Amino acid sequence: MDYSKESHESGGDYDISHFPEGEDLVVTAVEALRKPKYRYSISFGPYNMTVHEDVMIKFRMTKGSVFRKEELQEIITADEQQRAYVEALRYLERKPRTAKEIQTRLHQKGMMGEAVNKALHRLSEEGLVNDDWYARQWAQQRITGQKKGKMWIRQELRQKGIDSEIIAEALQEVDEEDELASCYSIGRKKWLQGKGDAAERKRKTGAFLMRRGFRGEQVRKVINRLIQETEQDESFQEDEPFM
Repeated sequence: MDYSKESHESGGDYDISHFPEGEDLVVTAVEALRKPKYRYSISFGPYNMTVHEDVMIKFRMTKGSVFRKEELQEIITADEQQRAYVEALRYLERKPRTAKEIQTRLHQKGMMGEAVNKALHRLSEEGLVNDDWYARQWAQQRITGQKKGKMWIRQELRQKGIDSEIIAEALQEVDEEDELASCYSIGRKKWLQGKGDAAERKRKTGAFLMRRGFRGEQVRKVINRLIQETEQDESFQEDEPFM
């Protein structure tokens, strides 16, 4: 089933405090709502509540079925969990997310407590949320694609709510040569764009690389290499014969 169109904002009616206690509540009508999709209005004579289609099927809420108020409360709990799960799926449609990002999203949508925890557990069991995998992929992509250093990446992953041990393991898997190559690539571009003498270029390029999260040792290696290459280029130009 396509859950992507489910809209949380229009939500379900979870207030059944006015439903009678200790009485049989017979379903008198079941009606599909136009919006949001996959939600149904369940009527018990003058009383009404809404649930997701999957919850309706699970609890067999068909016309003529009989429930007690305490049973409806259980159904409401299941529906809250289903809605949290559906909202999380919608949030995952565009790109992978961390568990913390999904939790924050669900909180912003007014979902709390056990419904959020159950949704995250279900997503984890289904392999749709995996912070270990996310951290490894993020680190590799940021190193090779965005030319960022490990210190920058560590801070990004912290902001995404990933555990420090997972971050450390992900960064440990990044090849040191890949990081150094990225440092050199972006550093050389900055160096060639710079103006002034070697000392001025060294200062600006070094500060630029440090801001991108590369460590001091890597920055020194790159700067020394760029200085050496510049000296070799200048020497070659001086030795070139006049035509």
